[in-house]
Amino acid sequence: MSNWEVVIGLEIHAQLATKSKIFSGSPTAYGAPPNTQADLVDLGFPGVLPVLNQRAVQMAVKFGLAIDASVAPRSVFARKNYFYPDLPKGYQISQYELPIVARGSLKVMLDDGTVKTIGITRAHLEEDAGKSLHEGLANATGIDLNRAGTPLLEIVSEPDMRSAKEAVAYMKKIHTLVRYLEICDGNMQEGSFRCDANVSVRPKGQEKFGTRAEIKNLNSFRFVEKAIQYEVARQVELIEGGGTVVQETRLYDSDKDETRSMRSKEEANDYRYFPDPDLLPVEIDAAFIASVRASLPELPDQKAARFAKDFALSAYDAGVLSASRELGAYFEAVIAGVGAGHAKLAANWVMGELSSALNRDNIDIENAKVDPKQLTGLLLRIVDATISGKIAKEVFEAMWSEGKPADAIIEAKGLRQITDAGAIEGVIDAVMAANPAQLADYRSGKDKLFGFFVGQVMKATGGKANPAQLNELLKSKLGGGNA
Repeated sequence: MSNWEVVIGLEIHAQLATKSKIFSGSPTAYGAPPNTQADLVDLGFPGVLPVLNQRAVQMAVKFGLAIDASVAPRSVFARKNYFYPDLPKGYQISQYELPIVARGSLKVMLDDGTVKTIGITRAHLEEDAGKSLHEGLANATGIDLNRAGTPLLEIVSEPDMRSAKEAVAYMKKIHTLVRYLEICDGNMQEGSFRCDANVSVRPKGQEKFGTRAEIKNLNSFRFVEKAIQYEVARQVELIEGGGTVVQETRLYDSDKDETRSMRSKEEANDYRYFPDPDLLPVEIDAAFIASVRASLPELPDQKAARFAKDFALSAYDAGVLSASRELGAYFEAVIAGVGAGHAKLAANWVMGELSSALNRDNIDIENAKVDPKQLTGLLLRIVDATISGKIAKEVFEAMWSEGKPADAIIEAKGLRQITDAGAIEGVIDAVMAANPAQLADYRSGKDKLFGFFVGQVMKATGGKANPAQLNELLKSKLGGGNA
């Protein structure tokens, strides 16, 4: 691979969070019985006319402003002609030559901490197709047209990514952004957020792009990474073996962890694009754009910058805590309780114990079993030295499982930290007396035994000795002094 450069571009499809479809009044709610949310427009009956959903336009403009793109004052809907059973009209209404959003960019932080700017060629509005169903239908295919006409924003990147990890980082950033903007729920399991990956390879130093393959309908970050990695290896092996890559559409089989050919890749002229005669051009004036701009929330990068500045957090911590509006709001609620001076403590707990518990139980932060007020109560007991950080983890687990506040659990389990210097000294004296050989070795220069004595005292106190006091007293006692 050292002789090859990977070139990746993503086409992300974000389902817009409108209550009705882009050209009809049918609902867009997920999970309805097949063909119960499709009207005559969605079914492609002759004589019916599409009517553009203004909310979809507002959401597209909102996205364009968020990526600092050009919002077209005039955009046009076109018919993209192709035949599939789940496309009853025989064409898809999309945008081609004049999209609503063009020439934007997004900054993405990579694993090594560097920031890379990914160009966004365009973002255009279009309708989704229906869905072909095969399970439980012997020798037949079922068609569910509930999704037909669902509004999509297709976000097309420049071929600026050079690894599968870069592609995943970019896709995650788009995912975060559309959820911040509240224009897409980002639910990948339900198909609300998915992507096609265009992948090619070229010898390092070559400017001309290689022949690309498009991997369709990837609906998880893990699948995006694995599909690209497989496809890159396939193309390199093919070229080095004397073969040539053909332009085609491929599918990723997650069970076999491989991509396989689906069909030859169409060019734009294969779709016979032409302006849709049933839809007028979309004309957007400055007042409309200004009203949408006024509705923009604090964006992820802005929130991360504020967290770093106001709370003295690292760029990494600020980025993690601003990865979703909900996580950022939770963190700020905790900060309001413990104070900005303990921001790092709050950040560590939100990113650590809280996130770990959410992942373990596979629940969203809105459904966390420890709310911000409860976590604040726990952190205040660390701040005032009622409990140690180690004991706090035990208390947190009990809070998560029992739903009780920190103070109640600390009292019920007798977990209050020992801060009485005399009591800690007494335990130290007993431990020293019980381990004369280790004491002699320590005093002869084996400093690493200090940890042994800390462990013995903690064991004797059930982990309740105040760590800072213990270290200070132990150093004095082991050195032969009196605290």
